[in-house]
Amino acid sequence: MDARLDYFTNPTAGKILKHFMSAGKALKDSSLPAATQELVALRVSQINGCAVCIDMHTKEAAAAGETSARLNLVAAWREATVFTEAERAALRLAEEGTRVADAAGGVDDEVWAYAARHYDEEQLAALVILVSFMNAANRLNIITRQPAGDYVPGQFH
Repeated sequence: MDARLDYFTNPTAGKILKHFMSAGKALKDSSLPAATQELVALRVSQINGCAVCIDMHTKEAAAAGETSARLNLVAAWREATVFTEAERAALRLAEEGTRVADAAGGVDDEVWAYAARHYDEEQLAALVILVSFMNAANRLNIITRQPAGDYVPGQFH
């Protein structure tokens, strides 16, 4: 499969994506735990069907020491016993924040309160921005049919 656009050679995309990727770097440097960030990025990408981001975040998480059991169970996190309560709160918020068209009211107050019990305001801000960032990244890749499978951990950091 060939991509419809090459973001690395397109001048307009290059200018804009440089800033977009710097936002991603700022998220990486936030106080939201790195493992939580990768799990959330993976779950959002699974929901949206973004193969490039699934490839990237699975490999980044594994390179950071994440277990294959946890990575394999992200799609079914509700039934899995391998996630902390804080991770479950983040995954739940990520799902509702991604499925806004399916949930007419957006993120439910109960879901927000559950996340707020586990994360401080700085971490909540990072979590909300991460969910939004991943949804945007997924769409950039899906619309242009970016091929997946060749990502190398650390490639974009």
